[in-house]
Amino acid sequence: MNEALITPITLSASVRTRVKIPIHSRTSKQRFEAEMVTFSGLSDIGEHLAIVFEPLNRSPYVRVHSECLTGDVFGSERCDCGEQLDEAITMLGKLGGILLYLRQEGRGIGLYNKLDAYHLQISQGLDTFEANQAINFPEDMRDFRVAAEMLQALGIFEVSLVTNNPDKIAQLEKNGIRIGNVIPTGVFVNNTNHSYLRTKIDKHHHTINLGEEPQ
Repeated sequence: MNEALITPITLSASVRTRVKIPIHSRTSKQRFEAEMVTFSGLSDIGEHLAIVFEPLNRSPYVRVHSECLTGDVFGSERCDCGEQLDEAITMLGKLGGILLYLRQEGRGIGLYNKLDAYHLQISQGLDTFEANQAINFPEDMRDFRVAAEMLQALGIFEVSLVTNNPDKIAQLEKNGIRIGNVIPTGVFVNNTNHSYLRTKIDKHHHTINLGEEPQ
């Protein structure tokens, strides 16, 4: 790791509230003890949440997950978000670590705009990034600086990051978090989301191994 690339941010965020809540993923019957943590002084107005699973080691497992109501709650097959969230809860619940749940719906464009983009994907054959641009947004508006702020407020400066998105790695490093290890997420492909995953690989270099084309 090039230390010159890591510039710690000025720490203004702090922990607001800690609440212990037992949780489980949608797909697992196993119950996990978790601590939900809220923050003050973050660099944006989102009500972002850290879910902490003990024990934490020196370089804890961390999953940075952007909110996806359609996938996380309703099980939409247009993406793999719900499956990634379930995987993270189960993994971190068993091994310990931190799930950062960022309120950045639709790559930061919001729920209604995301559904407008879905409509264009279906009606005009646009991919997920083209559809965002067609409704006058950047391909991806997410700013992961807030994730670095949350970690530093928790006293975490080095992590083992669970991701297949190189932009998360780059943004966390830029904002003062050392990435000691990268653990890829699982591959959750179906006939509906295959082109979505392929687009993330081709345009934003996500490390997803799709293997055989779906039948």
